[in-house]
Amino acid sequence: MRPSLSTMRMSWHDLLFAHWRVPVEGVRRLVPSALDLDLYGGEAYVAVVPFRMTRVGPTWLPPLPGVHAFEELNVRTYVVHRGRPGVWFFSLDAANALAVRTARRFFHLPYFDAAMACRPDGDGIAYESVRTHRGAPPAALSVRYRPTSAPYASRPGDLDHWLTERYALYAADPAGRVGRVDIEHVPWPLQRADADFGPNTMGLSLGWPFLEPPTCLHFARRLDVVSGPLVFA
Repeated sequence: MRPSLSTMRMSWHDLLFAHWRVPVEGVRRLVPSALDLDLYGGEAYVAVVPFRMTRVGPTWLPPLPGVHAFEELNVRTYVVHRGRPGVWFFSLDAANALAVRTARRFFHLPYFDAAMACRPDGDGIAYESVRTHRGAPPAALSVRYRPTSAPYASRPGDLDHWLTERYALYAADPAGRVGRVDIEHVPWPLQRADADFGPNTMGLSLGWPFLEPPTCLHFARRLDVVSGPLVFA
């Protein structure tokens, strides 16, 4: 359902979901107590999600040259608030200083400046990111990934559906109030994926070195998204 007051639109391209199972207690200490952890089979999942964005901006403006397209990389987990499942972000790195400051100021999201590149690599994608944000914990990612199946629709109840079909994100303001942003898009056109990771320190400062291969990998070529404002109940 479309948010009642849609404010932003964007398109996500060449996205990789790389998920790891992590200890529940390690996630619990990093997520505000007002949010319940959302677990699958009693287990917590954390994802590293590199992609690139285009057409980013308010729904009432055309895409602005020079600012509407950039790479983004997030680290996320899954939560429930008042019965509504959603996403909690530990970090969001972006190669656009204006987007970083806007999201930090108006959405209270932990965005960080980064030097990033996303380019075609055979039948896949080569992605590089190094965080450059002053005063932030260092973090970097180097990965090559590619789809290995045709697009498919995930089924309710399956892990891939639980991990990806989420239509809200949560953020907390400096006073600790939890707010929600509603999101609209069609179901994810997921594909199975392979990935070859180089340096990956995106979770190191959070206590997750991600030394083992991901639990599961998914790719999506494109998704168009509309989001609402940040609303505090």
